[in-house]
Amino acid sequence: MSEIEQIFGRNAQLIVLEYLIRNRGTTTYLSGIAEETGLSHSSVARVIEPLLEMNIVKEGKMGKQIRTFTLDEANEVTKLLIRFHDELNKILEKKVSKEHETKAKG
Repeated sequence: MSEIEQIFGRNAQLIVLEYLIRNRGTTTYLSGIAEETGLSHSSVARVIEPLLEMNIVKEGKMGKQIRTFTLDEANEVTKLLIRFHDELNKILEKKVSKEHETKAKG
């Protein structure tokens, strides 16, 4: 379970959003997201829609039928989510590091 899931709980939309944040700068597709996250294709298709509506994710096309997705890093909400994700990870990494130091001394 990721740090974000520990705080907010585990749900499909959060899993997809975190996957896209961790893989920002890359273009992917529904099946790729499903495979990497362990979610079903239909779950990914369902939860990506609100992210598209909020312009957090951009949609493209590959050929006639394949929908592609990438994080819209120019969107202000997306920028805030990325900063939050990165800062949270830094804080939690420091916490884990301090816990390891304490155990090593003990």
